[in-house]
Formats: sequence, structure tokens, C-alpha cells
Amino acid sequence: MRAVLDVVMLALNLYVWLLIASAVLSWLIAFNVVNTRNQFVSMVWDFLYRITEPALRPIRNMLPNLGGIDISPIILLLVIFFIQSVISRYVYPNVF
Repeated sequence: MRAVLDVVMLALNLYVWLLIASAVLSWLIAFNVVNTRNQFVSMVWDFLYRITEPALRPIRNMLPNLGGIDISPIILLLVIFFIQSVISRYVYPNVF
């Protein structure tokens, strides 16, 4: 059972890094630092969008309109950190 929890924690850590990469790439695209006409950038952006959007969309629908500011990745990161904390403090020590 601990191996399953280790895989879950690893997957959550990987998803955190994908969220951070998606947020940074969206800023770079918004400020015209990188060009989405580049095939590599377009492929990376498409991959990150497809991976993160299903988790971010429900959060965006619940949040009020804040203008051009999108805080949904921050909220999702806080939820992931909370889940990791619950697993490491309460679930993992009680598994034999």
C-alpha cells in the first residue's frame, strides 16, 4: 500500500511542476517572449494546456471575474499541497 501512496505523491509532484510550467509558458506567450508559431513551442503549449485545463476549468468557473488575473493555478497548487500534506501526515503513517 505504501508503494501506491508513493506513486500518488510522485504523480502529484509531477503535476505541480506541469502547472508551474504551464503558468510560466502562458506568461511568456502573453508578453510575446516566445512565439506560438514555432512548432516546438506550439507542441509544448498544446500538451501543457491539455494536461492542466481539465483541472483548472472547474476552478475558473467557480471564481469571480478578476479581470485579466487568473489565480486558478494558485488555488489548484494549494489543493494539491493540502492533499500531499494529508497523505504524508495521516494516511502514510497508518498504512502497514
